[in-house]
Amino acid sequence: MKVSYSVLDLATVIKDKTPADTFKNSVDLAQHVEKLGYTRYWLAEHHNMASVASSATAVLIGHIAGHTNTIRVGAGGIMLPNHAPLIVAEQFGTLATLYPDRIDLGLGRAPGTDQITAMEIRGERFHSPHHFPQDVRKLQQYLSADPLDNRVRAIPGEGTEVPIWILGSSTESAHLAASYGLPYAFASHFAPTYFREAIQIYRQNFRPSAVLDQPYVLSCVNVVAAPSDEEAEYLSSSVKQLFLGIVSGKRKLLQPPVADMDTIWNEMEAAAVAQMLAIAFIGGPATLQDQLSAFIAETQVDEIMVTSHLYDHAARLTSYEIFASVMGRIEQSAKTKEQR
Repeated sequence: MKVSYSVLDLATVIKDKTPADTFKNSVDLAQHVEKLGYTRYWLAEHHNMASVASSATAVLIGHIAGHTNTIRVGAGGIMLPNHAPLIVAEQFGTLATLYPDRIDLGLGRAPGTDQITAMEIRGERFHSPHHFPQDVRKLQQYLSADPLDNRVRAIPGEGTEVPIWILGSSTESAHLAASYGLPYAFASHFAPTYFREAIQIYRQNFRPSAVLDQPYVLSCVNVVAAPSDEEAEYLSSSVKQLFLGIVSGKRKLLQPPVADMDTIWNEMEAAAVAQMLAIAFIGGPATLQDQLSAFIAETQVDEIMVTSHLYDHAARLTSYEIFASVMGRIEQSAKTKEQR
C-alpha cells in the first residue's frame, strides 16, 4: 500500500519576521521536500490574517513553481466564492502554461476570512446566493480542450485540463466531490470532527468520471516530528499557541515554543485546541510510525498532506525530513508483509 505525502504551506508569518522572510522560507522548504520525494506543495487562500501571507495565492504558487523543478504546486485551496470562475481559469491556465503538468487547483466554498473582509472582497455580490457546484462546472469547461461556450474563453487556460480538487471541512463538499467524480481533500488539520463521516459519504456515493475512476482521499494533518518525543512536544507548543489564538480570538504571529502551555491557556482553551488538533501527529520517528500506520490502516487514505507550524525554520525542515523517512518505512513494512 503506497500512500503519497505532500505539503500544505500556510505561509505562516513568524514573530519578529516579515512576509518576505516567510516567502524565502517557503521556497527553501519547497526545494527541500522536492528532494525528499513529496508529491505536491499547496498554498491556501486566506485574507486579513496577520499570521498568514498567502492571500495572493496564485502569485505565490507561481513563485514556488518557478523555484522548483518537478514537484506539483497548487492551491489548497482557492476560495471560489471570492472569484469569478473565468478569472480563476485564466490565472491557473497561465500557471499551467508556464509549468506544464505541475499545477493543481483545489477549490473551497468558504471565504477564507471573516465576514467583514468577505464583504470587502465580494462587494455587491456578498449578499447574492453562492453557486459553488455550478462554478466548479464552469471552471471545468473553461479549462477543457472542448469548451461548451466558445463565446467566452479562458486564454490561457483552455485545453490545459488543470486537475481540480474539491476541498472540505464538513460533509457538504463530500457529496459534490463524489457526484462530480473529483478527488477530495479534507481539512482535518483544523476541522477533524467530520473527517471520517465525510470520507465515508464520498466513497459510498462516488461516481467515476473522465478524470478519476475511483475515489481519491487526501487528508491534511498537522505534524510535528523531531528526533525525540520530548523535543516534538516542546516544538508543538508553537502550533498550540497558534490554535489558541483562533479559539480565543486573539490571533498572533507564530510564537516561539514554551516549556509549559499551562502557563498560557486555561482548561477550556486547552480542550478546544485539543479538539482542533484531534488528528495531529507529534513525536519522534518511532511514535510517528505507530500513529501513522494506525491512521492509514483505519482510514485507507490515498494521500497525507502535512502542515507543520514550527517557529524555527531548521526544525521545520527536519520535521518534514523525518516524516518522509517514516512514510518510507511504513511503505517498506507494508511491502514486506505482502511478500510473506
